[in-house]
Amino acid sequence: MTAAARTFKGRGATVNPDGRYEAARHEAFDDGWGGDEAPSAPRAEVLRAEVLRTEVLRTEVLPEAARSIITRNTSPDIAFDRSINPYRGCEHGCVYCFARPNHAYVGLSPGLDFETRLFTKPDAARLLERELAAPGYRPATIALGTATDPYQPIERTHRLTRQVLEVLARDRHPVGIVTKSNLVTRDIDILSDMAAMGLVKVAMSVTTLDPALARRMEPRAPHPERRLDAIRQLTAAGIPVLVMVAPIIPSLNDHDIEAILARARDCGAMEARHVLLRLPLELDDLVGDWLRAHYPGKKRHVMSLVRQARGGKAYDAAFGRRMTGAGPYAELIAERMRLARKRLGYRETRVPLRTDLFVRPSRDGAQLSLL
Repeated sequence: MTAAARTFKGRGATVNPDGRYEAARHEAFDDGWGGDEAPSAPRAEVLRAEVLRTEVLRTEVLPEAARSIITRNTSPDIAFDRSINPYRGCEHGCVYCFARPNHAYVGLSPGLDFETRLFTKPDAARLLERELAAPGYRPATIALGTATDPYQPIERTHRLTRQVLEVLARDRHPVGIVTKSNLVTRDIDILSDMAAMGLVKVAMSVTTLDPALARRMEPRAPHPERRLDAIRQLTAAGIPVLVMVAPIIPSLNDHDIEAILARARDCGAMEARHVLLRLPLELDDLVGDWLRAHYPGKKRHVMSLVRQARGGKAYDAAFGRRMTGAGPYAELIAERMRLARKRLGYRETRVPLRTDLFVRPSRDGAQLSLL
């Protein structure tokens, strides 16, 4: 732990540790003199201390000059090979978010910086149109929102996700959306038309039905009931929905699995998946600090179960195990999911999306073909 863990209104992380690529590292400690920084302390350290003393942390949003928008991957344990994230960082503030360590790539902290210092990609739609127009492009499902939520609060004003969807709809390109926000229902007009052609499905993350726990884990994400209502609205509009019980945190929300699946099924969800808590890189300390601040009596037990499912470590990055873990506890969770899906009538196979309807956009200034 790099600083004293404390809670901040509307924020998930309790600390703001240095990013792992920063040239200097700073450690806060109590020397008995009331916590004031020494006059000779480096400016970065003074500023970090000021952030940690502020009760209400404001969100800063800056543009990012992205050169491309589609990110490729070759991971064998996920169902897509390309994704789009219109935003870097996420104001939902989910303390467990596996994308937090990515903020270190821009010299910021995976802690409070991740949820208070955000970046938009204002050229996302234009870049997407250009990349889809490339002669060698071959369509396959694009996952929208794999690292940060495409419907986080700043989407209300920036509308980058909607702009991306407008391009995908116009070009008849398949897309899978991952979110925990009911803001997705704003775009039902686009999504329902795409769904009628077999071009879209939405994965809605519901981590718990307990509002108090949800508020602590994911302070600026919508209330669990609003997410369930979003599932109801989407399915009523003919849009297939997958419910994600993710992440499952041992001893905190694992008791909710069957109840979440039952409620989501009643609302129309067709598929169900789960992810066991992942703690890559800085997440181990960040979640540990959060547990110490909110659930000190459970911290040791939670982390013990996590390590039991991760080969004795906080995280196992091996393909095939990183999402669901291994060992008795992980197998128990997987079996509970399987039995609940079967009992409730969920699909065991994924809803397929079509790629044969893709219409390649014309490139600006490109010569038209005579054939």
